[in-house]
Amino acid sequence: MSLKFMKIKISIFFLGLVCSLSAQNNEDTSGVSMETAEVQKDTVNNANKIKLDGIAAVIGDYVILDSDVEKTLIDLKNQGASTEDITKCQLLGKLMEDRLYAHQAVQDSLLVSDDQVNAQSDRQIQQLSTQIGSIEKMLKYYKKPDLESFRAELFEINKLRMLSEKMQGKIVQEIEVTPEEVRQFFYNIPEEERPVFGAELEISQIVKQPEPSDVEKQKVIDRLNGIKQDVEENDASFNVKAILYSQDPGSKPRGGLYTGVTKNSGYVKEFKDVAFSLREGEISEPFETMFGYHLMKIEKVRGQEVDLRHILMIPEVSEEALKKAATELDTIRQQILDGKYSFAEAALNFSDEKETKFDGGLLRNPINFDSKFELTKMDPSLYNQVRNIKDNEISRPIREDDPRGGAPKFKIMQITNRYDEHKADFARDYIKIQELALREKQFKAVQKWMKEKIEDVYIQVGYENKDCDFANNWVKN
Repeated sequence: MSLKFMKIKISIFFLGLVCSLSAQNNEDTSGVSMETAEVQKDTVNNANKIKLDGIAAVIGDYVILDSDVEKTLIDLKNQGASTEDITKCQLLGKLMEDRLYAHQAVQDSLLVSDDQVNAQSDRQIQQLSTQIGSIEKMLKYYKKPDLESFRAELFEINKLRMLSEKMQGKIVQEIEVTPEEVRQFFYNIPEEERPVFGAELEISQIVKQPEPSDVEKQKVIDRLNGIKQDVEENDASFNVKAILYSQDPGSKPRGGLYTGVTKNSGYVKEFKDVAFSLREGEISEPFETMFGYHLMKIEKVRGQEVDLRHILMIPEVSEEALKKAATELDTIRQQILDGKYSFAEAALNFSDEKETKFDGGLLRNPINFDSKFELTKMDPSLYNQVRNIKDNEISRPIREDDPRGGAPKFKIMQITNRYDEHKADFARDYIKIQELALREKQFKAVQKWMKEKIEDVYIQVGYENKDCDFANNWVKN
């Protein structure tokens, strides 16, 4: 497979993730009954040449309507995506892939709970309403009569998407590439087709995190203890308390709810330690993590998973402490400029950021943990911080606010290396090439799985779509 072809296929794959958020799910629970689906199947089998009005395809228990394909195309255009090279056949093929993944996930018992789906939907509603301006404007924008109908549609969309993602994750979860496979992958790409990587930066930083006073910490602990007492002694609602007082924007709208928490989840250690030390219905004492102070209640224990609610409160930091942090960084900056320390030495001695201080302050790309950041793919907030910094120059203290509402931190930054746009080099770009090799191997595994499942699952393509040049053998020629 040429790299050019692989790039096209991968771009369609990720475009499909956007499509799945736009196209309405027509599972049997969203308006098309199983009885109707069976009638549709029989009609297709007995009269292939008669177009079934409105039905583009059937995948197992899922029905895709012609209007789904049209709606997906319109939504992509409304979102500003380029649709010039996207055909309706490609969109239909992607919608069919999503439903095949979801169908097989159910067969393999890779289920997602309603709480998980509702939590995701609530997060999306919060994000969309914030971006657009209000819930009312959001409903008007998406032409929905009320919030409940919008939430119901999001539920069906997210349920299908999450099932699809679980199935895809299962297919590729054990796939790895060896150094020899990476080497073969790279040298099998014709030199004229080797990828070109954009300009990249290596960035280092020294961070000072202002600390709240002991008095402010105790105020938060006392407030959380008061909430605990009110819930336990007066039967107050923990859910309502979380909505009113929690400073965790991710869980606040859901009454502090997190579902399906496991010991391998991405929560900080202190949070998981408390979660798995409590019994169902029990409320913790206030405890501290890097995010602030928490109060936790266990809603349900399911083997190695727990559903929980928590309330996060963040102690206030005084203006005096903020000014002190900025002043300290100014002093550190001047000491580096005077030659008293190198930037790496100053990071090790003075930075409050444990993740970077032992590596000379060097930032790691969260996507692949490489030290390089491609300019065109850099997080906008990071780009705004470094865009005016010259090579080896040290910035003045930069304030970075906490999106959760906590205390801001201050940093000084330095661009330690700059790499111009260049054609891929095996030694220099090994991590990126390894990522491409893994992606190709995963892609091949998915295609193999898709080919096998298409033969096993009931699939019917509407008459008018049978001439589509699908990437997969949907019409089972």
